[in-house]
Amino acid sequence: MARVKRGNVHTKRRRRILKQAKGYYGAKSRTYSQARDAVDRALAYAFHGRKRKKRDFRRLWIVRINAATREHGLSYSQFMHGLSTAGVGLDRKVLAEIAVEDPRGFEALTATAKNALA
Repeated sequence: MARVKRGNVHTKRRRRILKQAKGYYGAKSRTYSQARDAVDRALAYAFHGRKRKKRDFRRLWIVRINAATREHGLSYSQFMHGLSTAGVGLDRKVLAEIAVEDPRGFEALTATAKNALA
């Protein structure tokens, strides 16, 4: 068998990792082994962060909707149940935006939910 030296592949792989580690503190941006560990960890956190972001925004929307509905004498769960009974198909993101930007429109939605519950 012929001898394989792997010079280009080896160098390219290391350069790619060091490029990804650019801006890291100390040896993590200069030493390949430490840079590889730091980049692996960073990529893992980035993956989890993308999943986490969806959860965090949903929690934020629920908190905003709950605060707005309590001003009108309803709880969050009663409000959501009333909307689903009334056939209003708005998602939490839109409801939270309405609660913040258009209080009168949100008041109309709470009235709709109350009528559907009664």
